Amino acid sequence: MIRDFIRKIGAMNIVMLLVVISIIIVSEYLFVTGNKLDAIFIAFWAPTILGFMNYFKQ
Repeated sequence: MIRDFIRKIGAMNIVMLLVVISIIIVSEYLFVTGNKLDAIFIAFWAPTILGFMNYFKQ
């Protein structure tokens, strides 16, 4: 089941999605600890990476 999912999505896409999830977690941590501007700056990376993934997939 997991191997079929990896073959369907692609290994590199899964790695990039894990990177996006980790960026969101780091951003949330920074926001909670009080570094709100840094958190907002880092939070913009996630949709940017997802946008590049969609662009290069075409």
